[in-house]
Amino acid sequence: MLMKELMLERLKKIENLEQRQLLKDVMSSVFANLIDYQQQMNSQLEQRLLDELNPSEQQLDIYGTITSKEQFDPIHEYLFPMIATDLEQKPLSMGELKHEQSPVLCTLFLQCDTWQIQKLLAEKRQFHGKLHTVAGDISVQLYLTKHQAYIKAIEELYKTFQINGIPWRTINHPYIHKFVDVRIIPSPLLQDEEEILDVTIDLEEYEPYKRLNMLPIWNVAKHEVKNAGFPVPAIDKINFEHTLSVRKLGAAHGYLVVGDETTIRYVKRSESTITVVSPHDISDSWQLIKIANVQQDKMSTPPYELFSNRPIDHFMHRLTTRYPIAIHTAGELTRFIHSFDLANRLAFIDFEMVETEIAGSYSYVVNPFLSEIINNPRHKKTLVLRFKALKQQDFIANDLLSFVVAEVQRHFYEYNCIGVWQ
Repeated sequence: MLMKELMLERLKKIENLEQRQLLKDVMSSVFANLIDYQQQMNSQLEQRLLDELNPSEQQLDIYGTITSKEQFDPIHEYLFPMIATDLEQKPLSMGELKHEQSPVLCTLFLQCDTWQIQKLLAEKRQFHGKLHTVAGDISVQLYLTKHQAYIKAIEELYKTFQINGIPWRTINHPYIHKFVDVRIIPSPLLQDEEEILDVTIDLEEYEPYKRLNMLPIWNVAKHEVKNAGFPVPAIDKINFEHTLSVRKLGAAHGYLVVGDETTIRYVKRSESTITVVSPHDISDSWQLIKIANVQQDKMSTPPYELFSNRPIDHFMHRLTTRYPIAIHTAGELTRFIHSFDLANRLAFIDFEMVETEIAGSYSYVVNPFLSEIINNPRHKKTLVLRFKALKQQDFIANDLLSFVVAEVQRHFYEYNCIGVWQ
C-alpha cells in the first residue's frame, strides 16, 4: 500500500472530527509533499540505475506487420517494405511462364494457422486457375510452395548483426510464414504472343483465407552513406578508421554496417557517428541498415497488429543483457519467458524434460539459419514448454508461441525446445 493511501486509511479511523481535520491539515501541508519528494527521488534513482545498464541493442528492436499494397504509405517514417521490389508492378510474361520449369505466377497471403499451411504444402495439391488474356481465358493447373524471400531477408540481417558484433534476437514477425508462391504447371496451351491481363486462382476450401497484394513491412531500411572525411590509420597501425555521419538520417535510430569479414574488422558507434575499422584505405561510400526507432504513440493503428522482439524494460533484463551469464534454472527460464511483451496473449505454465521428441508440438523453427548453434535435435533431450492461451486463439497464436520457443532455444541450446498449449 502506498504511503498516501495508508495515511488516509489511518485518518478515517480517528473518530474525533476536530482531531481528524487538524491531523489532515498537518499531513497535507508537510508529509504529503515529503512523500511526493521521496517518490520522485526514488524514481530518479531507479532511472539512474537503468541508465547505467542501458544496452546499445535497445536501439535495434525489430517491429513488423503487414498491410495491403494499396494502403501502404510510401513516406512512412518508421515502417518500410521487407523487400523493396514488392511494390513494383511486375507484368506477367507468357513466354516466361511457358519456358521456365516452375514459374511463379504470384504470391499470396493465407490468413490461417501456419500448421494448416504447412499441411497444405505437404499435400502438394493442385488447384485450378485461369489466365485472362486478350485472346480469351486459358485454364491452367497450379500448385503452392513456401515463399522464402522474407526468411532470406531475415537471414541476411542476421549475418549483418554478426559482422557488427551485435547479439541476435529472434524477429517476431508472425505474418511472413503465411506467404506462399503460386506456381503454374507449364502447358502447351500457353502461347508466347498472348498478353496476360489478369489471373484467377481457386484455392477451394482455402479460398476464404486468401489475401491478394499483401505487403510485409518492418522498421528496417537500407541507406548509402559516404565517408565524413578521409580514412585515418587505426590504433593497430594496420587497419583504417572510416567515419560515417548519421546525423541526417537521425541519431536516435539504430544502425548496422553492411559488409563481410574482408571489409569490416569491427564497428564503433557514438551519438551521431559510426566508425568502421577496415583494412581498406580508400574513401568510399558504405551501405547502412537503419533500424528506425518506432514511436507507436505517433503512428496510426495498422490494419494488422504490430509486433516486435522488444523485451519488457526492467532492471533484471538490463542486468542480464549487460552480464550474459547462463543460469539454467527453472526461475531463470520463467523470468526469461516473462520478459516478452505477450502477457495478454499467452501465459507460461510449466516445463518438462523428456528423452525423445513428442508429438503434438504447436511450435516450428523460426531461426532455421542458426545451424551453428542449434545442432541435430535427435541427439538432445526435449524441453517441452507448456503455455495457456489468455484469449481465443487466432491465426497467429502458434506463430507467437513459436517466437517465444525460438528465443528459449537460443539460450537453452543443449535441448530441443518445443511449445504446446495446455
